[in-house]
Amino acid sequence: MINAVYKLIEPRLIDVAYEDLSIDSDKVIIHPLKLSICKADQRYYQGIRSREILKKKLPMALTHECCAEVVFDPTGTFKPGQKVIPIPNIPTQDDDIIAENYRYSSFFRGSGYDGFMQDYITSSPERLVAIPDSMNLTVAAFTELISVCTHTITRFGKISHARKNKIGIWGDGNVGFITSLLLHYIYPDAELYVMGTVYEKLSYFTFANAAYHVDALPEDFGVDHAFECVGGAGSRSAINQIIDHINPEGTVALMGVSENNIDINTRMILEKGLFFFGSSRSGKADFIKTVELIHSHPEISRYLENIVGEEITVSSITDIHKAFEHDFSRNFGKTVMNWNK
Repeated sequence: MINAVYKLIEPRLIDVAYEDLSIDSDKVIIHPLKLSICKADQRYYQGIRSREILKKKLPMALTHECCAEVVFDPTGTFKPGQKVIPIPNIPTQDDDIIAENYRYSSFFRGSGYDGFMQDYITSSPERLVAIPDSMNLTVAAFTELISVCTHTITRFGKISHARKNKIGIWGDGNVGFITSLLLHYIYPDAELYVMGTVYEKLSYFTFANAAYHVDALPEDFGVDHAFECVGGAGSRSAINQIIDHINPEGTVALMGVSENNIDINTRMILEKGLFFFGSSRSGKADFIKTVELIHSHPEISRYLENIVGEEITVSSITDIHKAFEHDFSRNFGKTVMNWNK
Protein backbone atom coordinates (compact mmCIF):
# COMPACT_ATOMS: atom_id res chain seq x y z
CA MET A 1 0.00 0.00 0.00
CA ILE A 2 1.46 3.35 -1.06
CA ASN A 3 1.21 6.16 1.48
CA ALA A 4 1.74 9.90 0.96
CA VAL A 5 3.85 11.48 3.72
CA TYR A 6 4.09 15.29 3.79
CA LYS A 7 7.58 16.08 5.04
CA LEU A 8 9.28 19.28 6.02
CA ILE A 9 12.48 19.23 3.97
CA GLU A 10 13.82 22.48 5.32
CA PRO A 11 12.14 25.47 6.97
CA ARG A 12 9.00 26.46 5.02
CA LEU A 13 9.59 23.77 2.39
CA ILE A 14 7.26 20.77 2.37
CA ASP A 15 7.35 17.95 -0.14
CA VAL A 16 5.41 14.73 -0.45
CA ALA A 17 7.19 11.39 -0.19
CA TYR A 18 5.49 8.22 -1.36
CA GLU A 19 6.36 5.33 0.91
CA ASP A 20 5.22 1.73 1.20
CA LEU A 21 2.79 1.22 4.08
CA SER A 22 3.08 -2.31 5.37
CA ILE A 23 -0.07 -4.08 6.50
CA ASP A 24 0.73 -6.15 9.59
CA SER A 25 -1.57 -8.48 11.47
CA ASP A 26 -0.89 -6.68 14.77
CA LYS A 27 -1.20 -3.07 13.52
CA VAL A 28 -4.16 -0.76 12.99
CA ILE A 29 -4.38 1.47 9.92
CA ILE A 30 -5.83 4.90 10.65
CA HIS A 31 -6.53 8.00 8.58
CA PRO A 32 -6.01 11.44 10.20
CA LEU A 33 -9.14 13.57 10.41
CA LYS A 34 -7.90 16.68 12.20
CA LEU A 35 -4.35 17.83 12.98
CA SER A 36 -3.51 20.54 15.49
CA ILE A 37 -0.43 22.74 15.11
CA CYS A 38 1.83 23.01 18.15
CA LYS A 39 4.56 25.54 18.95
CA ALA A 40 7.08 22.70 18.62
CA ASP A 41 5.89 22.19 15.03
CA GLN A 42 6.35 25.89 14.38
CA ARG A 43 9.91 25.85 15.70
CA TYR A 44 10.75 23.33 12.97
CA TYR A 45 8.64 24.94 10.25
CA GLN A 46 9.94 28.46 10.88
CA GLY A 47 13.53 27.28 11.37
CA ILE A 48 13.73 28.56 14.94
CA ARG A 49 15.58 25.43 16.12
CA SER A 50 19.36 25.39 15.81
CA ARG A 51 20.95 24.45 12.49
CA GLU A 52 22.38 21.29 14.08
CA ILE A 53 18.96 20.12 15.29
CA LEU A 54 17.31 20.84 11.94
CA LYS A 55 20.03 18.98 10.07
CA LYS A 56 19.62 16.00 12.40
CA LYS A 57 15.81 15.74 12.33
CA LEU A 58 14.76 16.86 8.85
CA PRO A 59 13.23 15.71 6.56
CA MET A 60 10.30 14.84 8.82
CA ALA A 61 6.51 14.87 8.78
CA LEU A 62 5.27 17.34 11.38
CA THR A 63 2.43 17.34 13.96
CA HIS A 64 1.93 15.16 17.00
CA GLU A 65 -1.59 16.36 17.88
CA CYS A 66 -4.23 14.42 15.98
CA CYS A 67 -7.54 12.63 15.95
CA ALA A 68 -8.13 9.93 13.37
CA GLU A 69 -10.49 7.34 11.97
CA VAL A 70 -9.87 3.61 11.92
CA VAL A 71 -9.58 2.24 8.39
CA PHE A 72 -8.58 -1.36 9.05
CA ASP A 73 -7.93 -3.27 12.27
CA PRO A 74 -6.95 -6.94 11.92
CA THR A 75 -6.64 -7.19 15.73
CA GLY A 76 -10.37 -6.60 16.23
CA THR A 77 -9.73 -3.95 18.89
CA PHE A 78 -11.49 -1.18 16.97
CA LYS A 79 -14.23 -1.03 14.37
CA PRO A 80 -13.76 0.57 10.94
CA GLY A 81 -14.85 4.19 11.14
CA GLN A 82 -14.27 4.41 14.89
CA LYS A 83 -12.69 7.69 16.01
CA VAL A 84 -9.43 7.45 17.95
CA ILE A 85 -6.61 9.56 19.31
CA PRO A 86 -3.14 8.27 18.38
CA ILE A 87 -0.47 8.66 21.06
CA PRO A 88 2.71 10.15 19.58
CA ASN A 89 5.02 8.78 22.27
CA ILE A 90 6.13 5.22 21.42
CA PRO A 91 7.96 3.34 24.20
CA THR A 92 10.27 0.54 23.16
CA GLN A 93 11.33 -0.75 26.59
CA ASP A 94 9.63 -1.35 29.93
CA ASP A 95 10.75 0.49 33.04
CA ASP A 96 9.18 0.21 36.50
CA ILE A 97 10.57 3.58 37.58
CA ILE A 98 10.85 5.95 34.62
CA ALA A 99 7.61 6.96 32.87
CA GLU A 100 7.33 6.19 29.16
CA ASN A 101 7.61 9.85 28.13
CA TYR A 102 10.98 10.28 29.89
CA ARG A 103 12.75 7.15 28.69
CA TYR A 104 15.68 7.69 26.36
CA SER A 105 14.59 4.60 24.45
CA SER A 106 11.14 5.98 23.55
CA PHE A 107 10.58 7.81 20.29
CA PHE A 108 8.16 10.62 19.58
CA ARG A 109 6.26 11.32 16.38
CA GLY A 110 7.00 14.76 14.99
CA SER A 111 10.35 15.00 16.78
CA GLY A 112 12.96 12.98 14.94
CA TYR A 113 10.31 10.56 13.65
CA ASP A 114 7.53 11.20 11.16
CA GLY A 115 4.47 12.80 12.70
CA PHE A 116 0.83 12.53 11.68
CA MET A 117 0.94 14.65 8.50
CA GLN A 118 0.34 11.57 6.35
CA ASP A 119 -2.54 10.04 4.42
CA TYR A 120 -2.43 6.86 6.50
CA ILE A 121 -0.64 5.74 9.66
CA THR A 122 -0.02 2.32 11.15
CA SER A 123 -0.17 1.97 14.91
CA SER A 124 -0.33 -0.75 17.50
CA PRO A 125 -3.79 -0.79 19.11
CA GLU A 126 -2.16 -0.05 22.49
CA ARG A 127 -1.14 3.38 21.19
CA LEU A 128 -4.72 4.39 20.32
CA VAL A 129 -7.37 5.79 22.65
CA ALA A 130 -11.03 5.62 21.65
CA ILE A 131 -12.89 8.92 21.46
CA PRO A 132 -16.30 8.89 23.18
CA ASP A 133 -19.21 10.07 21.03
CA SER A 134 -19.72 13.00 23.40
CA MET A 135 -16.27 14.49 22.68
CA ASN A 136 -15.88 17.29 20.16
CA LEU A 137 -13.49 16.10 17.42
CA THR A 138 -11.83 19.50 17.07
CA VAL A 139 -10.97 19.44 20.77
CA ALA A 140 -9.93 15.79 20.42
CA ALA A 141 -7.38 16.92 17.83
CA PHE A 142 -5.29 18.60 20.55
CA THR A 143 -5.83 16.01 23.27
CA GLU A 144 -2.06 15.51 23.30
CA LEU A 145 -1.52 19.06 24.54
CA ILE A 146 -4.28 18.67 27.13
CA SER A 147 -2.75 15.38 28.27
CA VAL A 148 0.60 17.12 28.85
CA CYS A 149 -1.19 19.45 31.27
CA THR A 150 -2.95 16.47 32.86
CA HIS A 151 0.41 14.75 33.28
CA THR A 152 1.91 17.76 35.04
CA ILE A 153 -1.05 18.17 37.38
CA THR A 154 -0.94 14.46 38.24
CA ARG A 155 2.76 14.72 39.14
CA PHE A 156 2.03 17.91 41.07
CA GLY A 157 -0.53 16.04 43.16
CA LYS A 158 2.10 13.46 44.16
CA ILE A 159 4.89 15.96 44.90
CA SER A 160 3.20 18.96 46.52
CA HIS A 161 2.10 19.33 50.14
CA ALA A 162 -1.57 19.18 51.14
CA ARG A 163 -2.20 22.92 51.51
CA LYS A 164 -3.61 23.94 48.16
CA ASN A 165 -5.69 26.96 49.09
CA LYS A 166 -4.19 29.24 46.44
CA ILE A 167 -2.57 28.15 43.19
CA GLY A 168 -0.93 30.55 40.76
CA ILE A 169 -0.55 30.01 37.03
CA TRP A 170 1.95 32.18 35.18
CA GLY A 171 1.21 32.31 31.45
CA ASP A 172 -1.85 33.47 29.50
CA GLY A 173 -1.29 31.28 26.41
CA ASN A 174 -2.72 27.92 25.44
CA VAL A 175 -0.80 25.89 28.05
CA GLY A 176 -1.68 28.36 30.80
CA PHE A 177 -5.34 28.29 29.81
CA ILE A 178 -5.60 24.50 29.66
CA THR A 179 -3.64 23.97 32.87
CA SER A 180 -5.81 26.48 34.73
CA LEU A 181 -8.99 24.92 33.38
CA LEU A 182 -8.01 21.40 34.43
CA LEU A 183 -6.92 22.64 37.87
CA HIS A 184 -10.35 24.23 38.26
CA TYR A 185 -11.99 20.80 37.97
CA ILE A 186 -9.34 18.63 39.61
CA TYR A 187 -8.96 20.98 42.62
CA PRO A 188 -12.38 22.68 42.79
CA ASP A 189 -11.80 24.05 46.29
CA ALA A 190 -8.56 25.83 45.42
CA GLU A 191 -8.48 29.50 44.48
CA LEU A 192 -6.86 29.98 41.08
CA TYR A 193 -4.92 33.09 40.09
CA VAL A 194 -3.61 33.64 36.56
CA MET A 195 -0.75 35.99 35.68
CA GLY A 196 -0.11 37.19 32.14
CA THR A 197 0.94 40.07 29.94
CA VAL A 198 -2.02 40.54 27.56
CA TYR A 199 -5.31 41.79 29.00
CA GLU A 200 -7.31 40.42 26.07
CA LYS A 201 -6.03 36.90 26.69
CA LEU A 202 -6.52 37.20 30.44
CA SER A 203 -10.21 37.89 29.82
CA TYR A 204 -10.64 34.25 28.68
CA PHE A 205 -9.88 32.93 32.19
CA THR A 206 -13.42 33.42 33.46
CA PHE A 207 -13.24 30.34 35.71
CA ALA A 208 -10.27 31.71 37.72
CA ASN A 209 -10.71 33.69 40.93
CA ALA A 210 -8.67 36.51 39.42
CA ALA A 211 -6.42 37.26 36.46
CA TYR A 212 -3.64 39.81 36.88
CA HIS A 213 -1.21 41.55 34.60
CA VAL A 214 2.29 40.65 35.78
CA ASP A 215 3.03 44.34 36.35
CA ALA A 216 -0.02 44.84 38.57
CA LEU A 217 0.10 42.16 41.26
CA PRO A 218 -1.20 43.16 44.71
CA GLU A 219 1.62 43.91 47.15
CA ASP A 220 0.56 41.17 49.56
CA PHE A 221 -0.10 38.60 46.82
CA GLY A 222 0.96 35.04 47.63
CA VAL A 223 0.22 31.48 46.49
CA ASP A 224 0.83 28.04 47.96
CA HIS A 225 1.98 26.52 44.67
CA ALA A 226 2.63 27.69 41.11
CA PHE A 227 2.70 26.55 37.49
CA GLU A 228 5.06 28.23 35.02
CA CYS A 229 3.52 28.08 31.54
CA VAL A 230 5.48 30.87 29.84
CA GLY A 231 8.64 29.47 28.29
CA GLY A 232 11.00 31.32 25.97
CA ALA A 233 12.64 34.56 27.00
CA GLY A 234 9.76 35.39 29.32
CA SER A 235 10.33 32.37 31.55
CA ARG A 236 13.15 34.13 33.43
CA SER A 237 10.95 36.92 34.76
CA ALA A 238 8.03 34.54 35.32
CA ILE A 239 10.04 32.07 37.41
CA ASN A 240 11.65 34.82 39.45
CA GLN A 241 8.26 36.44 40.09
CA ILE A 242 6.96 33.04 41.22
CA ILE A 243 9.88 32.74 43.63
CA ASP A 244 9.02 36.18 45.04
CA HIS A 245 5.32 35.42 45.60
CA ILE A 246 5.15 31.73 46.48
CA ASN A 247 4.83 30.69 50.12
CA PRO A 248 7.59 28.63 51.82
CA GLU A 249 7.84 24.96 50.82
CA GLY A 250 5.62 25.51 47.82
CA THR A 251 5.92 23.43 44.66
CA VAL A 252 6.65 24.97 41.27
CA ALA A 253 5.83 23.09 38.06
CA LEU A 254 7.94 24.14 35.07
CA MET A 255 6.09 23.64 31.77
CA GLY A 256 7.41 26.33 29.43
CA VAL A 257 10.10 25.40 26.89
CA SER A 258 13.12 27.70 26.58
CA GLU A 259 15.82 27.36 23.95
CA ASN A 260 18.40 29.17 26.08
CA ASN A 261 19.48 28.91 29.72
CA ILE A 262 18.01 31.45 32.14
CA ASP A 263 19.11 33.00 35.45
CA ILE A 264 16.90 32.39 38.48
CA ASN A 265 17.11 33.43 42.13
CA THR A 266 18.47 30.24 43.70
CA ARG A 267 19.12 32.04 47.02
CA MET A 268 15.38 32.46 47.63
CA ILE A 269 14.66 28.94 46.40
CA LEU A 270 16.88 27.68 49.20
CA GLU A 271 15.60 30.16 51.75
CA LYS A 272 11.98 29.22 51.12
CA GLY A 273 12.68 25.50 50.72
CA LEU A 274 10.89 25.34 47.38
CA PHE A 275 10.33 22.28 45.23
CA PHE A 276 10.83 22.62 41.47
CA PHE A 277 9.97 19.94 38.93
CA GLY A 278 9.81 19.82 35.16
CA SER A 279 7.30 18.01 32.97
CA SER A 280 7.39 17.14 29.30
CA ARG A 281 5.09 15.20 27.02
CA SER A 282 2.73 12.52 28.36
CA GLY A 283 1.90 8.83 28.29
CA LYS A 284 -1.10 6.63 27.63
CA ALA A 285 -2.40 6.91 31.19
CA ASP A 286 -2.51 10.70 30.79
CA PHE A 287 -4.49 10.42 27.55
CA ILE A 288 -7.01 8.09 29.16
CA LYS A 289 -7.36 10.33 32.22
CA THR A 290 -7.82 13.38 29.98
CA VAL A 291 -10.57 11.77 27.89
CA GLU A 292 -12.34 10.55 31.05
CA LEU A 293 -12.12 14.03 32.62
CA ILE A 294 -13.60 15.72 29.56
CA HIS A 295 -16.31 13.07 29.30
CA SER A 296 -17.22 13.55 32.99
CA HIS A 297 -17.25 17.36 32.67
CA PRO A 298 -18.64 18.30 29.22
CA GLU A 299 -18.22 21.99 30.06
CA ILE A 300 -14.44 21.51 29.77
CA SER A 301 -14.89 20.81 26.06
CA ARG A 302 -16.99 23.94 25.65
CA TYR A 303 -14.27 26.05 27.30
CA LEU A 304 -11.64 24.46 25.06
CA GLU A 305 -13.68 25.16 21.92
CA ASN A 306 -13.22 28.86 22.73
CA ILE A 307 -9.46 28.66 22.13
CA VAL A 308 -9.76 27.17 18.65
CA GLY A 309 -8.67 30.16 16.61
CA GLU A 310 -9.17 28.71 13.16
CA GLU A 311 -10.06 25.49 11.36
CA ILE A 312 -8.45 25.28 7.93
CA THR A 313 -9.35 22.62 5.39
CA VAL A 314 -6.17 21.13 3.95
CA SER A 315 -6.31 19.53 0.49
CA SER A 316 -2.85 20.45 -0.79
CA ILE A 317 0.64 21.44 0.29
CA THR A 318 -0.35 25.06 -0.35
CA ASP A 319 -3.07 24.67 2.27
CA ILE A 320 -0.52 23.30 4.75
CA HIS A 321 1.63 26.40 4.30
CA LYS A 322 -1.46 28.59 4.73
CA ALA A 323 -2.33 26.87 8.00
CA PHE A 324 1.19 27.17 9.44
CA GLU A 325 1.56 30.83 8.46
CA HIS A 326 -1.88 31.66 9.84
CA ASP A 327 -1.07 29.90 13.10
CA PHE A 328 2.28 31.69 13.40
CA SER A 329 0.57 35.07 13.15
CA ARG A 330 -1.62 34.29 16.18
CA ASN A 331 -0.48 34.74 19.76
CA PHE A 332 -3.33 32.75 21.32
CA GLY A 333 -5.56 29.85 20.35
CA LYS A 334 -5.16 26.61 18.43
CA THR A 335 -5.11 26.20 14.65
CA VAL A 336 -6.65 22.91 13.54
CA MET A 337 -6.21 21.45 10.06
CA ASN A 338 -9.14 19.48 8.70
CA TRP A 339 -7.13 16.84 6.87
CA ASN A 340 -8.96 16.47 3.56
CA LYS A 341 -6.32 14.23 1.95
